[in-house]
Amino acid sequence: MTTGRRPMTGPGLNRRRVLLSATGLGLAGGALTSIGGLNAQGQTKILVQYDWLMGNGQIGDIVAQKKGFFAEEGLAVTFGAGGPNAQTLPPVLSGQAQIGEFSTTSQALVAYGAGRPIKLFACGYQYSPYAYISLPRSPIRHPRDLVGKTVAVNPNGRFTLQLIMALHKIDPAQVRIVTMGVDMTPLIAGQVDAVTGFLTNTKALSVLGPDRVVMTSEDAGVTSYANPYFASSETYESQKPALARFVRAAAKGWGWAYANRQEAVAIMCDAYPNLERDVERDTVDIVMGIAFNGATKAHGWGCFDNARIARQIEIFGSAEGTFKTRVPDLAGFATQEILELTSAARPRLG
Repeated sequence: MTTGRRPMTGPGLNRRRVLLSATGLGLAGGALTSIGGLNAQGQTKILVQYDWLMGNGQIGDIVAQKKGFFAEEGLAVTFGAGGPNAQTLPPVLSGQAQIGEFSTTSQALVAYGAGRPIKLFACGYQYSPYAYISLPRSPIRHPRDLVGKTVAVNPNGRFTLQLIMALHKIDPAQVRIVTMGVDMTPLIAGQVDAVTGFLTNTKALSVLGPDRVVMTSEDAGVTSYANPYFASSETYESQKPALARFVRAAAKGWGWAYANRQEAVAIMCDAYPNLERDVERDTVDIVMGIAFNGATKAHGWGCFDNARIARQIEIFGSAEGTFKTRVPDLAGFATQEILELTSAARPRLG
């Protein structure tokens, strides 16, 4: 299965990778082209470049495509799958892709903080499913439980753990950090007290049994939205109506998937046969619980809170060197305008 996440990035942001992927193409300026013109049917062409492989994190987008919701909005939408060797930012900055979706707002903030001209306009997930997983024999339910523990993180996960320790005034010398891949064996064998993973990667987590203990990075105070949609600043300013049509259709897809979960899984797995149908059936409720919550019930799918983004900027800015060129300003980095334009169409569920 896929998690809809870049496991080596997640909220443990890979600043070097984000920046090199842009500078390698010399894309420090604005986009070279905008929305991709019209097809033979007169539909506006949009390419969405995702950060990771297509999977349950994009189930609503896939439904919107296969059910014809994008077509109803006059859009011809194609998906550019990401992956470990793919680059998310350069296609958006060059205009090859009109919309990008990072794994987390952490990546978007780092790119913007390095001077890249992007604009965040919606968030598919209300929080990051990145988590610290432990077992009842040595549980980590709260940040202070990290004291005296050994925690295995992915290679780029140290940054988030360091932020958590700083937020809760934990002496780093009191937490032993080791590097791991995706194997849960060290936790099962008692070699470590916690591992990191994604709540949506239920197949990997299943070996730990139902009694596993979970503390998300959000639980630990490191605020972050996930699956944020963004465009280059140039595309955003010139193509707001098309972006609004995209969000309306995507929101309809996510609302349909919320109400018809098993049918949505079937549509997704038919479109991407590499996905394991049984695993995705067991995971879809978790996905919907991350995409929809009290905030979306009040403000609709895709919403984000400016105060939470501002708090994330504050937290990340407290770590020296996170923002290479500038500290992100909220008004420049993110906009509520597309959400306001689509307010009536975005399902209020949660």
